[in-house]
Amino acid sequence: MSTPTTQKALVLPSKFGELIIQDIPVPRPGPGQILVKIKSTSLNPVDWKIQKHGWFIDQFPAILGTDIAGDVEAIGEGVTQWSKGDRVFFQGTFEIEGASFQQFAIGNAATAAKIPDNISYDQAASIPVTLTCSYVGLFNKEPYGLGFDAPTTVARKGTYAGNPLVILGGSSSVGQFAIQLAKLVGFSPIITTASAKHNDYLKSLGADYVLDRNLSTSALSAEISKLTDKPIKAAFDSISSKETQQTGHDLLASGGKLCVVLDRTANITEDKTVIHTLGVLNLPHNIGLLTNMYAAVSQWLEEGVIKPNKVEVIPGGLAGITEGLKRLENDQVSGSKLVVHPQETA
Repeated sequence: MSTPTTQKALVLPSKFGELIIQDIPVPRPGPGQILVKIKSTSLNPVDWKIQKHGWFIDQFPAILGTDIAGDVEAIGEGVTQWSKGDRVFFQGTFEIEGASFQQFAIGNAATAAKIPDNISYDQAASIPVTLTCSYVGLFNKEPYGLGFDAPTTVARKGTYAGNPLVILGGSSSVGQFAIQLAKLVGFSPIITTASAKHNDYLKSLGADYVLDRNLSTSALSAEISKLTDKPIKAAFDSISSKETQQTGHDLLASGGKLCVVLDRTANITEDKTVIHTLGVLNLPHNIGLLTNMYAAVSQWLEEGVIKPNKVEVIPGGLAGITEGLKRLENDQVSGSKLVVHPQETA
């Protein structure tokens, strides 16, 4: 069956505009690229923030979404590692041809990963953006991340044994991957914050202790001091509100480093560092690190040392995205990723 020439896409026609479904051309892969028929894509908070606050994108019409899981439909010149029909996932871009709120998208062959047999399309779609963010935050060099040795370059377990790590917002999608990556390289103890209902699940991912996310900074610090006698030299704030950033900063010992995923708002003292990480695949300072990660992540998933997020499928194909983004904006999603199936669009 030949590749169609047109497809359905959820289009943002103008800055601050309303999302509408339109017919647009199916792109063709260039050298080093693959065209993927998108079976599943997940929603991220950045998607509604782009629409409502005008982040990142200046050229319109635009297409949002950057979590892609599907089947290779066509390959570009020089691509030898993929064939038509291969199941892959990757982080897309906010360029029209590389975005995920459509039925077909272009990706770079070198940064696509095989979906192992034990992982569904929906599960795979929960991975790219949030895994990328946590991976860059933990393992890229300063000033882009905390600068720890990546699991692709070290013997993994035991590398950071005896070094505590605090992860604020462990039940968030980014937080869940940060816990697992920290476990992969041996941080101990791994201390996270979340609602009590997530305790058992986060411990199954590798958290040693789960503390109430509603504790005051002083109460949280007191509880942490009961769990480790080591100074807190590193923290990862996967929420990065004004309040959580200040908490993360204040928990640090002198010389400590905090990684945040939104713009820095904490009042920073001279003896501490706050790093704003950007989990964008094709940034020059990220691409090498993430190419190595995507080469390894399929094996990690197959081994079960990295697990995808829990998912909730929204019916209606691309038409279901608008309601899903409203739920994210209203903070009505906890502990799971919202996923849609673009091919089911009417």
